[in-house]
Amino acid sequence: MRVYLPATLPMLRQLAEEKQLQPLGGTAFALTPALRESYASGDTEELEYAAMREAARASLRLIAGEEKPELRRVVISADVDEVTLRPDLDHAVVKVSGPVQWKQIAAVHVDAAEAEDAVRAAAEVIDAADLGDPDAEFALGDAEDHELAWYAPQEVPFLLELM
Repeated sequence: MRVYLPATLPMLRQLAEEKQLQPLGGTAFALTPALRESYASGDTEELEYAAMREAARASLRLIAGEEKPELRRVVISADVDEVTLRPDLDHAVVKVSGPVQWKQIAAVHVDAAEAEDAVRAAAEVIDAADLGDPDAEFALGDAEDHELAWYAPQEVPFLLELM
């Protein structure tokens, strides 16, 4: 199953160095039956994009929890065999059973530098947005308007070197 792992730049560095990454709490996002049912329409590609956007939002939560955050959302796409569906948490949430290995990585998605101000603002209000604050939701929308850039796994070391 293709899963989308929320991450941060330090987590991406760890993945590149150790060739594996244990997602926080094993949490990932995927096109699950519950996610498919929650949409009135949409093809597989559109629904996978929805799962990836959920992972990008979760990346904001990870950034918000860092002491000195690097202000770029990171989502790691990986193909994982063993996942547990968690519709009790959200439609797209799955749990992976162990560390994700480098060879399972399909792609990495990272914000461009232009997104940093919007990511900073969104990370500061992510909890308020979860509680329905309209101003916080607006800030989240500004960050989510920035598309994540796509990188092949072999490009990741070069990406990190340039940052």
